Amino acid sequence: MSAEHAADAAPAPATGPAAVAERHPREDVGHWLSREASQLAFNRRVLAQAQRADVPLLERLRYVTIVSSNMDEFFEVRFPDTLEALRESPSEAAKHRFADLATQAHELIDEQYRVFNEEVMPALAREGLHVLNHAERNAAQRRWVREFFEQQVRPLLVPVALDPAHPFPVVANKSLNFIMRLEPLADDAAQARAEDAGAVGVAILKVPRALPRVVRLPDHVMSKGQQGFALLTSIIRAHLADLLPGRTVQSFSQFRVTRDSDLEVDEDDVTNLRQALRSGLTTRHFGRAIRLEVVRTCPAELSELLLEQFELPRQALYAVNGPVNLVRLNQLIELASADRLRFPPFEAGWPSQQWPRGVPVFEQLAHNDVLMHHPFQSFDPVVQFLREAVEDPEVLAIKQTVYRTGAESVLMELLIEAVRRGKDVMVVLELKARFDEEANINWAERLEAVGVQVVYGLVGLKTHAKLLLVTRRERRADGKPYLKRYAHLSTGNYNPKTARLYTDVGMLTANPEMTADVDGLFVKLASLVAVRELRHLVPAPTRLHARLLAHLATVAAAARRGEPARVVVKVNALTDEALMDALEAASQAGAQIDLIVRGACMLRPGVSGRSDNIRVRSVVGRFLEHTRVLYFRWGPRESDEVLYLSSADWMSRNMFRRVEAAWPVRDRVMRQRVIDEMLVPYLMDTRDAWQLDSDGRYERVADGLNDPSQSVGAQAALLALHAAAGQEPA
Repeated sequence: MSAEHAADAAPAPATGPAAVAERHPREDVGHWLSREASQLAFNRRVLAQAQRADVPLLERLRYVTIVSSNMDEFFEVRFPDTLEALRESPSEAAKHRFADLATQAHELIDEQYRVFNEEVMPALAREGLHVLNHAERNAAQRRWVREFFEQQVRPLLVPVALDPAHPFPVVANKSLNFIMRLEPLADDAAQARAEDAGAVGVAILKVPRALPRVVRLPDHVMSKGQQGFALLTSIIRAHLADLLPGRTVQSFSQFRVTRDSDLEVDEDDVTNLRQALRSGLTTRHFGRAIRLEVVRTCPAELSELLLEQFELPRQALYAVNGPVNLVRLNQLIELASADRLRFPPFEAGWPSQQWPRGVPVFEQLAHNDVLMHHPFQSFDPVVQFLREAVEDPEVLAIKQTVYRTGAESVLMELLIEAVRRGKDVMVVLELKARFDEEANINWAERLEAVGVQVVYGLVGLKTHAKLLLVTRRERRADGKPYLKRYAHLSTGNYNPKTARLYTDVGMLTANPEMTADVDGLFVKLASLVAVRELRHLVPAPTRLHARLLAHLATVAAAARRGEPARVVVKVNALTDEALMDALEAASQAGAQIDLIVRGACMLRPGVSGRSDNIRVRSVVGRFLEHTRVLYFRWGPRESDEVLYLSSADWMSRNMFRRVEAAWPVRDRVMRQRVIDEMLVPYLMDTRDAWQLDSDGRYERVADGLNDPSQSVGAQAALLALHAAAGQEPA
């Protein structure tokens, strides 16, 4: 019996109330760390990248913008439940929880703006990149900015003075706005009439999203070798008075509201999920307010008016020292002409040792599977696999899952072409991929229009597994035809753009048992019929959680016998309580456990008598860590170990509310490569790694080195490894 199947013979997980608790984590997390606080800690690690002298300056600015983007999502998705609990039941516990998280968020955002203002921007100025406000612009620059404002900006701006006929306008989620206090009219009689009419002396200006948030000044108004930029907020601020002729702006502030943006659709109560989500997207931008951002100089009376308007507590007010949306500073990174201030480009290589260039994919897979480690190795082989399938007249059918593929996708275009060539194409498209709903709905409509069979998976479950299956007609030696399947399985999305930014691993295989499992899962997703027991693929929500618990129990038993007992898990998040309990049990039995968790981790390592043998580290580097690798060892024999690649994080939602897929790497050489590339370097990292202590604090591993310049980063080592293999960076 194989190691992975032996796990299925272990006792089944608990059922009843305990199982329900596993699926829906308790509000009282007990000795676990707070998930939300852990998410904020991850963003502090991202912000630390912006302070590193060894990171190129424009990339340091990019990390600042990434923190802003992450914090937007935190307030849109993670924080609303905390605020709603306070609104519905203002108990002391709810008040404390809200206040604690709000305090941590305030501290993080204050530190972010300090790094932006005191470290990153002065360093960019020393390199000749200047973001100039109105006071810093010379006469020529001011003339150019005024002309730009008059021609490109002013025609799109319409301030609204508030009165009974002009109520406070509806403000969209994360949009840029100005609030202005107007001085009373000089004519006392006119002012009295305005007051009688209910005018409050306040005006609101909504700034269209279409306007660029960063504008590069032309070289002819700059000193030689210098580059100048103006923020849209600075341009509008300098010309506010021009927008209200006859009125004087007494005080003003930018402001921005972050709203609850989690789409809630009752799938049991809708007849067409796509139409229901399309309808929901129209109201997403106007959900309940969660956070209010203003500039630090905003007068108290204006911020109080805004808090009242949006029904927010004072702790939801974030007065920042700079523009209210640092995310849009990524436009400066793209506009700047300074390649020396960016990460050096690299050319992701072809996996030539497994698949020589020029060899057709179906011919290659007849000999061996192909493992690809992105972004160190190119995503192009995946595109090539699908392209060859589309162009091959012997390919009869293509099936693919789609979670996040982007508004533009060569893979989706290839599927459309496949239908045009008469192939049977089925796409399991996840409409509820958060913040990608609109792009996926658009793809669903395009695919259906040309005849692709589009299905949306199982009611109540998100389809998060990454699978691509090709069925091809081939001939045996005696000339008789038969059908052969080829599959691609991945830990990451079918998105060539993010494949250059995220670390992931994918595998191409023609193994008949594995491809039969992939086909069985597609049949289940499309038709809801019972399928044969899968032999290798381990899906969620039906088997993955139980399989992992069984493996951890087996490791614990081996440790108690004094045999080698080892667990190494690399995931993006660890929040499932049953899995954390099992990890602690294995630790107490004596197993050695290393957890490489990029983001939220609720488990406390190093707690005496509970998690003494558990170490947790997080790696934050040039690329977003996204690979999920699961390694278990419970004895001295080779058969006593198993390694999986997986689309699932160790979270209850992934285990019980998503369709996921994990699969074992059974080839010995390939399994060792996964260990050597995707686990060992991250355990040895002394450049980008952080260690979690039992109090929930992360300390950079490199801080303990006598000479940090000698530190080694996993990502840098992997880039060098694949360059040394003949894949030199451009």
